[in-house]
Amino acid sequence: MGNTESVVVQKRMARFRPEERPVVEGVFNRLQGGAGGPSGAPEKTPAGKTLTLEMLQSSMGSLAPDSMIRRVYQCMCGIDPGLASPAASGKTSTSAASGVGREQMVMFLADTLRGTAEERAPLVMAMSRRGAEAAVTCEQVAEFLQDLISAVVQILVHRGRLQGWKPERMGDVSLGVGLLAEQMCSELKPADEGGCDVSCLEDWIFRVSQVSLYLEMLVAEGLNVSLSGRPAPTLLPPCRETPWKDLKCLLDLPTIMFLAPQLPDSYSAPWRLVFSTQLHGESFTRMVSGLTKHGPTLLLVKDSKGHAFGGFASHTWDVKPQFQGDSRCFLFTVFPRLRVYTATGYNQHFMYLNQNQQTMPNGLGMGGQHGYFGLWLERDFGRGHSRGRPKCTTYGSPQLSGEEDFTLDSVEVWAVGKPPEPEEDEEVDGKKKKSILDVNPEVQAMMEMSGKTLHSQGLREPEEDDEH
Repeated sequence: MGNTESVVVQKRMARFRPEERPVVEGVFNRLQGGAGGPSGAPEKTPAGKTLTLEMLQSSMGSLAPDSMIRRVYQCMCGIDPGLASPAASGKTSTSAASGVGREQMVMFLADTLRGTAEERAPLVMAMSRRGAEAAVTCEQVAEFLQDLISAVVQILVHRGRLQGWKPERMGDVSLGVGLLAEQMCSELKPADEGGCDVSCLEDWIFRVSQVSLYLEMLVAEGLNVSLSGRPAPTLLPPCRETPWKDLKCLLDLPTIMFLAPQLPDSYSAPWRLVFSTQLHGESFTRMVSGLTKHGPTLLLVKDSKGHAFGGFASHTWDVKPQFQGDSRCFLFTVFPRLRVYTATGYNQHFMYLNQNQQTMPNGLGMGGQHGYFGLWLERDFGRGHSRGRPKCTTYGSPQLSGEEDFTLDSVEVWAVGKPPEPEEDEEVDGKKKKSILDVNPEVQAMMEMSGKTLHSQGLREPEEDDEH
């Protein structure tokens, strides 16, 4: 950068590595159609040259809604290269009609790609508001987020980063965008008057990491800024072994973008569909086979009122009349709101799965207690309940379903972690892993004849009856 440029701009450039600075400086020329110098360094732009909205639209048009591109452009125009807090006061150094200067572009790139929450808050303010007001409403922030999330989804599709997911066989993306924007906005803590000033947005950006993540992705991809050591974020888990041809998935891309980060960090295995009423029919026994022996799972339920909700099981389900699981389990809602409800520590009633018992409840439950679960599916498939008055004791969740006692519309079970190691009598590569009791029948017979007790026989699990 030249000596004529402000100290503020030079400090922004210092955030980038030496090999990254030519890339950042070259964005302005490239958007204008400049070729750059032979060494890769940018050629100097003649004084007075600016970047127009049409130039920005040409670069970002396939990756973001036009409304988001206009927000970015207005934000850039509002940056004052001589101020430490661009756009914070509502004053603009350049009108939108006159275009964006090189220094404004550099400061925008530095603050979106390498900035702090304090530096990004004025940019979010500028992209959210309609005029020069000192605060924005939660509704305005929600509208900005809808444009931003829509852009992220477009980038994932356009860049081929869907990780095996098929949006055309999934839920409505536009509905998911609105729900995710509302969820992120619910974390805002506006002033008593209901407005969000820069300090409110700074606090929110600091706490809600997706804001910065999505903004970085929009700028890096939309303006094609490739920086060393900054791989593209993976917002979707890999999806494997899913019969998309016959499936209409209950999930949509924004919902997965919300749920995947809620899983424990160690759960990075591909997601695999192991049960769907659409594919496997309304069978509790078939659902149980999808829940057991597959490791951690995500259970997704849609009721007859259109509410969608479920629970995350942190390890494989066992069929037994006792509670199981740990505090990593959680309940969640997908529609009409995206929310997650984590363990309160009040009790350890995280998971319950039982069938074919006369003395204990038969069905699947998460949270609460017998007869009063946070989420319960009956053994007689098709019915369930969600009790939450005032809250589920285990997860602090309200009623998840449209009605307290609900009728099932559809169910999906996704395996989301590494499957457990096979136990005795389980199949491995199509062959049963033999029990020590089966290895040498003669030894077994000799032990029985000598009067020795075969303690291991009592550990065998009874085979489940087929459901008719």
